[in-house]
Amino acid sequence: MELLFLGTGAGIPAKTRNVTCTALKLLEERNAVWLFDCGEATQHQILHTTIKPRKIEKIFITHMHGDHVYGLPGLLGSRSFQGGEDELTIYGPKGIKAFVNAALSASQSHLTYPLHIIEIEEGIVFEDDTFQVEARRVSHGIPAFGYRVVEKDLPGSLKAEDLKEIGVKPGPLYQKLKNGETVTLEDGRTIDGTDYLEPPKKGRIVAFSGDTRLCENITRLAKNADLLVHEATFGKEDADLAYNYYHSTTEQAAKTAQLAGVKRLILTHISARYQGEEALKQLLKEARDIFPLTEAAHDFSSFPIERTL
Repeated sequence: MELLFLGTGAGIPAKTRNVTCTALKLLEERNAVWLFDCGEATQHQILHTTIKPRKIEKIFITHMHGDHVYGLPGLLGSRSFQGGEDELTIYGPKGIKAFVNAALSASQSHLTYPLHIIEIEEGIVFEDDTFQVEARRVSHGIPAFGYRVVEKDLPGSLKAEDLKEIGVKPGPLYQKLKNGETVTLEDGRTIDGTDYLEPPKKGRIVAFSGDTRLCENITRLAKNADLLVHEATFGKEDADLAYNYYHSTTEQAAKTAQLAGVKRLILTHISARYQGEEALKQLLKEARDIFPLTEAAHDFSSFPIERTL
């Protein structure tokens, strides 16, 4: 599991930051990539990475502002040209279906793969055997959502060496024992599979704030997360601007991370008013003074999310 930032700017493209898109790479977990938002020129940014558009399985849109959705039509069309055949699902607020369908219809685009568009409400928006995604309303100028991605716990590994020591040889019984079943051996002994499993491998949690003022729902989404991606459009001295434009400051993002008990905080959606390394260092310092385990994302920054015991 790895986060790759394709765009980390706010509002409009800048020379050093494209508009918002974050890729959650789940290649080992499900041979897929999920995008969170899809700002203008996302497909151009992908060209500078190893991401294959046909691997993009899901796109989660936080809200309908252009810097978060204008990249969708181009990416959807390119995915066809680049051999995409597998189903793609877009999740987002009301209006996302009309926007995508209008763009595809007006441009007479033909997709070579099934496209599903789900207009979401608060709650669990996706769940299968391996992952669950929850959406909650956040405080922005238009309807907007934050997301919580939860990887489900994996069963522990089978203690094969322990089994060999008691005379259980590798074979079909191993799979039953790995499933935690109780089996009877040829000699009449009964073995409980749960006695021969390592502890479960805890799933990882990633939370995305989307664009938002400071709000309780982000803390809920980020509770005990391994990583929180939080917008930090403004520095602490511009708190009034942040409030008036329905955004957050560096300090507010850090306070949310602290309150939620997350392991790491990544700042993104940074205004173009903060140009140069010194300005970025100051933003990072403001957050780290409150929550030391903070990083600021650049376009193409990559953050592995390691599994903890």
